[in-house]
Amino acid sequence: MTSAMRKLSISVPPDVAERLEREANASAYITQAVRDGMRLDALDAELAHQGIRITEQGVAEARARRAAVEAEWSPERRNALRERARQHALDTSAGAVDQPAA
Repeated sequence: MTSAMRKLSISVPPDVAERLEREANASAYITQAVRDGMRLDALDAELAHQGIRITEQGVAEARARRAAVEAEWSPERRNALRERARQHALDTSAGAVDQPAA
């Protein structure tokens, strides 16, 4: 990564502007969002290279199957899984690394 930064001027809709105004560092927030999009683009390209096509219909079907499974979960299980995912995200963003079980 180069240390040279480029200053850009962009126009965004009001709802996006309001969200960015709540960020301590809007540039870092936007940079991360764009990099996340770049990773998704790279994943899509790799999946296509492997012969796997992601379609809107396939995504909708997968979401429906997931919703059906989640509908059977108790509120306690749903909350426990959300908390586990939240904690994992916090650990990951803090640079924590999971250690394999001995």
